Amino acid sequence: MRRVLPPVLFGVLALGLWELFVTLGRVAPFILPAPSAIGAQILEQKQNIWDSALASGANALAGLIGGTLLAVLAALAASRSRFLGEVSIPFAAVVNALPIIALAPILNNMFESTSSVPRRLVTGIVVFFPVFLNLLRGLREVSPVHQELMRTYAASGWTFARKVRLPGALPHLFTGLRQASSLAVIAAVVAEYFGGLQDGLGARITSAAAFTAYPRAWAFVAGACLLGLTFYLVTLLLERLAMPWKQRLIS
Repeated sequence: MRRVLPPVLFGVLALGLWELFVTLGRVAPFILPAPSAIGAQILEQKQNIWDSALASGANALAGLIGGTLLAVLAALAASRSRFLGEVSIPFAAVVNALPIIALAPILNNMFESTSSVPRRLVTGIVVFFPVFLNLLRGLREVSPVHQELMRTYAASGWTFARKVRLPGALPHLFTGLRQASSLAVIAAVVAEYFGGLQDGLGARITSAAAFTAYPRAWAFVAGACLLGLTFYLVTLLLERLAMPWKQRLIS
């Protein structure tokens, strides 16, 4: 309760102050809708929010998995060679600097208008950098004692990576995944603003805003927030399952 109660109370207080500010200040809905109006739209549009969240979540999940696998393979290769490590980090930084608003329209033109591949590619590109950078740092932080021990056993490079490097780099990997999980949802939603299938949360937000239905647009924004929070919590759960000893050390 000590962990859950303070943020819950803070959230309730913030919503109450928000409602009072909009009501007493007579703030126009197109500037800032009241939480009560947004809540009413959430109840009314709950099925549409659910369907849109499933579509955006599928794109985010596909991009997260694909980008993570590519980042793990790239980090393993870069950790084996000093030259690859020095070259890959600036290249990954360049990829990370690509703006979604420029990348998404280009990829949409490369595929059919009904394809979800462009959004998943955008998400995978956004996910790649934090996972790659954090995992590469973890793979390089191998104890000299462990390195000498594996040389004594004449272990192969793959055995060394599987038995020593990857287990030791798990905290760094999940640090990157915690960042990437939220970024995946953001990238998937933002990429929907630039064409393609109109079945995700981003398309619903732009459609509602175009028709000046701002409380409905905020309702879909709330759905995107809950989707991002779900991805983050699932990542935390996977971290606890993969590293139970970390929780014992904390407790």
